[in-house]
Amino acid sequence: MTKKILIVGGLGFLGLNLAKKLDSSKFKIFLLCKNNKSKPYKLKKAKYLYCNLQNISKLRKVLNINFNIIVNFSGNIDHQNKSETYSTHYQGVKNLVSLASNKGVKLFIQAGSSLEYGNKKSPQVEHKKCSPVSTYGKAKYLASRFLLNSKNKFKVIILRMYQVYGPHQKKDRLIPQVINSCLQRKIFPCTEGKQIRDFLYVDDLCNLILKILKKNSLSSGIYNVGTEKPVTVKNVIKKIVKISKGGEPNFGKIKMRKDEIDYLYPNIKKVKKEFNWTPKVSLNKGLIKTVKFYEKRK
Repeated sequence: MTKKILIVGGLGFLGLNLAKKLDSSKFKIFLLCKNNKSKPYKLKKAKYLYCNLQNISKLRKVLNINFNIIVNFSGNIDHQNKSETYSTHYQGVKNLVSLASNKGVKLFIQAGSSLEYGNKKSPQVEHKKCSPVSTYGKAKYLASRFLLNSKNKFKVIILRMYQVYGPHQKKDRLIPQVINSCLQRKIFPCTEGKQIRDFLYVDDLCNLILKILKKNSLSSGIYNVGTEKPVTVKNVIKKIVKISKGGEPNFGKIKMRKDEIDYLYPNIKKVKKEFNWTPKVSLNKGLIKTVKFYEKRK
């Protein structure tokens, strides 16, 4: 029997990349998108569904199909809009769970975040207590705890992702923003760039999810997803400038957010062992691929 997968946030950065990866697979794909104003990406097998996750009554009508798997990438990333951030992450997950049990769902994969840990010492490990400081981190943590504490009939996999980047990412995110400034040969403002982060190319994330989908026996749990190769934001920006052959960063022009964390990188032993997964794309290769993608869209 062909398994049916619902990708929530189907036209977002992560959802679209996963849908493209699954488009040639044996799975039947459904993409749940926030509104029908988004221009659908041409995929061979995917069916588009439109509904705001907070609208539970409409969600019941739209999701009138039984799904085997839900992959949830939805949610607001606006650090300033607290109510919207909590609503799209926490309430959105609650609404999905309320419907999932009656839809034959066997697996729920949730996009978690490294920001759930807060200012914990890096490299961060899954069993350590979380103390999120940002609104986004708190909202993600609430959603994760709700999923794991709910008495569900399905397995729950929380993927605590670090800095995922690649094609189709929104232009207001760090790497696309820097790339576009470089391609336009601009002088652009940055923080000092001393923050240490772990950058994961989106194809590596999608390949991990494919491994999870193909695994016969699963247990619910939390998994860090990164590369274990921390780097300063300043070095990443310098790499992009070199690859793009243009642009001039003005380091120190922008102040860091009050809730900004200096060190944020993971221990990924658990995910490597459980799913026999290792990230394959180096930072340099990933940035070259990403720059080429945005060059074509100039």
